[in-house]
Amino acid sequence: MPKLKTKSGAKKRFKITATGKIKAGVAGKRHRLISHNGKYIRQNRGTQVMSDADAVKIKSYMPYL
Repeated sequence: MPKLKTKSGAKKRFKITATGKIKAGVAGKRHRLISHNGKYIRQNRGTQVMSDADAVKIKSYMPYL
């Protein structure tokens, strides 16, 4: 059986927690922040755990993690 390749974009953007969940940076924090209020900027600080539906798709991109 041939080896599967990992999507190189996925390995740069996502990390897997010890319990098998997927962590990712929050979207909408790069530019045009002046149009967002302070609550939006504070709540999207750091990383978030992806939903289960998204995690299934992301795990298929990283078969050996």
